[in-house]
Amino acid sequence: SILKILLLEDDLGFQESVCEFLQTLGYEVTAVSDGQEACDLIEKNFYHLFILDIKVPGVNGHEVIKYIRSLNPNAPIMITTSLVDIDDMAIGYELGCNEYLKKPFELAELKFRVAELMRKYYGTDDKNIVKINDEFSFNLNKRVLLKDGKMVDLSAKEVALVECLVSHLNSYVSMEELRDLVWNDKEIEGADIRMHVLKIRNKTNNNFIISKRRIGYKIDAQEL
Repeated sequence: SILKILLLEDDLGFQESVCEFLQTLGYEVTAVSDGQEACDLIEKNFYHLFILDIKVPGVNGHEVIKYIRSLNPNAPIMITTSLVDIDDMAIGYELGCNEYLKKPFELAELKFRVAELMRKYYGTDDKNIVKINDEFSFNLNKRVLLKDGKMVDLSAKEVALVECLVSHLNSYVSMEELRDLVWNDKEIEGADIRMHVLKIRNKTNNNFIISKRRIGYKIDAQEL
């Protein structure tokens, strides 16, 4: 599957050369020169990687990072800026950017950084991936649930619950065990656990977690 990149860069000559270069490497690139336009696209489409200039018209790059993070807490973000301003870089990292490239940069360096981020986030050579069925898999290393290769947006407790069920794949885990393993034996009501299961089902599908009265919960892996 083709990896998609959103490039936000307001210097059109530079935007074009970066865009063409990334396309020759086999990425699908959408290039925009204005922050608001970037946000509109991010709302409607999925991108594997964001390469953002900070000082752009409309909405600035920092606001775009915040917007990306509100929708996708984990997507890799690279900032490119000629600002020597260290505060700017610090703000970028605080907001959750993963990589920083100072202009002017060599295209060869861009190639390396992009490839590294793609490998880190979407590496198919990952032995830590548990295949649940055609649709879902769980990355034990990164603790993320993937649906068709895209991250399912789960809360920390929901991740812990899925992780626990994945580590007991195809067998039921009782309420007591869940209290112990996921909530560290806290006095959590059965209703609260059921609520968490319901939320996960809403984000996946109704049969993702199977429940059996008085027995517990399980995730079944299909024979692939």
